[in-house]
Amino acid sequence: MVIVTGMSGAGKTVTLKMLEDMGFYCVDNLPIPLLGSLLDLETERAAAQTATIAETGGSVQGGAPKGVAAGVDIRSGEDLPRMKDVLEGWRSRSAPVQIIFLDASDETLVRRYKESRRSHPLAGHDRVEAGIDKERGQVAFLKEFADVVIDTTNLLTKELRLELERIFVKGEHYANLFVTVVSFGFKYGLPSDADLVFDVRFLPNPFYVGDLRDKTGKDPAVVDYVRRGGVADAFMEKLRDLLAFLIPRYTEEGKNRLVVAVGCTGGKHRSVAVAEGLAAFLTERFPDVGQKVEHRELNQ
Repeated sequence: MVIVTGMSGAGKTVTLKMLEDMGFYCVDNLPIPLLGSLLDLETERAAAQTATIAETGGSVQGGAPKGVAAGVDIRSGEDLPRMKDVLEGWRSRSAPVQIIFLDASDETLVRRYKESRRSHPLAGHDRVEAGIDKERGQVAFLKEFADVVIDTTNLLTKELRLELERIFVKGEHYANLFVTVVSFGFKYGLPSDADLVFDVRFLPNPFYVGDLRDKTGKDPAVVDYVRRGGVADAFMEKLRDLLAFLIPRYTEEGKNRLVVAVGCTGGKHRSVAVAEGLAAFLTERFPDVGQKVEHRELNQ
């Protein structure tokens, strides 16, 4: 059984729909006292399915579900604290339960509530921010129990689906860290959510080459120009070593979001080329870490 929980507005409903598409039987906001019965029924069904496969030497017909997914969140009200005892009981007997916690920054949650014009379930007559603050305190124990924490602050819906498919379809190991590599131009300001910022304005600038000015750092000719003289290659080697050292330690510490920003003057040539190279390295070196690359000035 998969328990889908987390902050209101972080994507729990979307996650349940995606799991349903992947073959799970999904139920949302089931009373907490009934979760144990649901797990028992699913365990019995799975055992019977395994026995049938063993007897027939084949597979079960009819599209049997992969498992069950249950949504649990702040809507449980006064029953929510009872979930801690339920989870501790499951852990003590190694029950086949996986917990996904969906999270997002407060700013993102506020924006999503305003766009949907919905009121936060705990806000009452207060502002949305007050409801979010209360909710964080009440669901903190669920995050501590979580096997997977997915921060959806910067995730598109399709990217969330890819992460869920990695876990439940491909069976890949999932690290709770999601890395975003973003290129930017210093003339337009620093990315507000950057954790690590690297300035590559010391590299050869294609802007002053007529044939390259209108191209971007994705173009091979621009990449070759930026690498001219070997300085970029030396810098990339040091940058790769740094991130290879940092990422496992961020993961161990429980950090779930890392934004690596690479900047040049205009954000179209040098920073894009370095960001693309860095993203390729991360994909190869850390295949179990969620990641994406963004080019802020190219998208404007």
